[in-house]
Amino acid sequence: MTAIALLSVAPVIEGSMSGEVAKAVAALDDFDVSYETNPMGTVIEADDAETLFAAAAAAHDAVDGDRVSTVLKIDDKRTEDTTAARKVEAVEEHLGREAKRER
Repeated sequence: MTAIALLSVAPVIEGSMSGEVAKAVAALDDFDVSYETNPMGTVIEADDAETLFAAAAAAHDAVDGDRVSTVLKIDDKRTEDTTAARKVEAVEEHLGREAKRER
């Protein structure tokens, strides 16, 4: 996989957004992507940027509401294959530890 994205889709509403966010995440299942949701968004991996754009558009469209906020950041590494996990591992190699800390 060479294209990795951070996607955040949310309705602009008061109260919990989790139900609508779940709809956005579920929409990703219709695409040839892998993903992991975290508290600030969803990391998506695909073979190409076009697939990421299509998946992000579907996630955006899946959210109901008068106003929807979507942020998409893509790393389209075209010279070699990589994964989101490998990007984290590279940082951890420099740190000499896991890139995680519990309070």
